[in-house]
Amino acid sequence: MKDLRLLAPPHLDNEMAADYLRTEIGLTDGAVQWAVVRPDGLTNEAEVTEYDVHPSPIRSAVFDAGKTSRINVGHFMAKVISDDDTWMKRNGLMPVIYNKVSS
Repeated sequence: MKDLRLLAPPHLDNEMAADYLRTEIGLTDGAVQWAVVRPDGLTNEAEVTEYDVHPSPIRSAVFDAGKTSRINVGHFMAKVISDDDTWMKRNGLMPVIYNKVSS
């Protein structure tokens, strides 16, 4: 499974960039603060809808990908950088965002 994920471009580049942030920059670099927002299968929507944010994936990106609209990703990224409480919760982390699935 791990090898299959790494064969799907640009996934390998994304994994390497995230690993660099986590291992080389970490949380102790005084000049760099970071957060990585990880969407699943991207979709196009006209409006922001409800979404869930998780500390790590809850689905298989290859065999059971969730959906995440680009507008929801943008909304969450804007919230992370503009809301101090949200930034403090997400700084140095790599949360995963999924559109909320209605039951």
